[in-house]
Amino acid sequence: MTETVLILGGTREAAQIAAEFVRDHPDWRVITSLAGRTKEPKPIVGEVRSGGFGGAEGLADYLRAEGVTRLVDATHPFARQISRNAKQAAQIAGVRLETRMRPPWKNQAGDHWIEVASLEEACDAIPPHARVLLALGSQHIALFASRKDVHFCVRMVDPPEIPLPLPDHELIIGLPGRTVDEEAALLTDHAISHIVCRNSGGDGAYSKIEAARRLAVPVIMIGR
Repeated sequence: MTETVLILGGTREAAQIAAEFVRDHPDWRVITSLAGRTKEPKPIVGEVRSGGFGGAEGLADYLRAEGVTRLVDATHPFARQISRNAKQAAQIAGVRLETRMRPPWKNQAGDHWIEVASLEEACDAIPPHARVLLALGSQHIALFASRKDVHFCVRMVDPPEIPLPLPDHELIIGLPGRTVDEEAALLTDHAISHIVCRNSGGDGAYSKIEAARRLAVPVIMIGR
């Protein structure tokens, strides 16, 4: 049966799902929705739309207007609001919802994780005079401005549109290193003493965790 599939994406897994659907079901219409935060996202097979829907009601309207028969939530594990909207919109529009949630990373031998439950706890867990790799989305940076005693290295895919509010920081523009050696070199070159990140899971950003293990760098890990 021909289907129209909407994939809520922005992750590597979502792009893989789109490619598999297009390959295995050439008669399907496959649409991947991106939030639009990345200026130049990697190419995705099938149709691509960018931008928000206007909440659950807006998403439900889109599902009905486009005749979507299957909704796949393959968003970032910490994208809680869009996942809530997806569940509600699927119920409103009577569309089947499939959630593809990648599992979290597991603490392994040699890891030194300081596990916290929120950004606020992560901010408080940073010791004085640390040099921190802040591996978070741009919307989560401002909270750390209160730590005037910390030097932050902020990694972002795109340059920020407005100056960051951090008093002592430097920007690292680009994607995470593809290998452990690349990430270890970054940590060494910037004299990083701690990493702050979220337990996103997946392979795309795991090299920094492996590099931290190799160099015995503590990771302040924000749980889901």
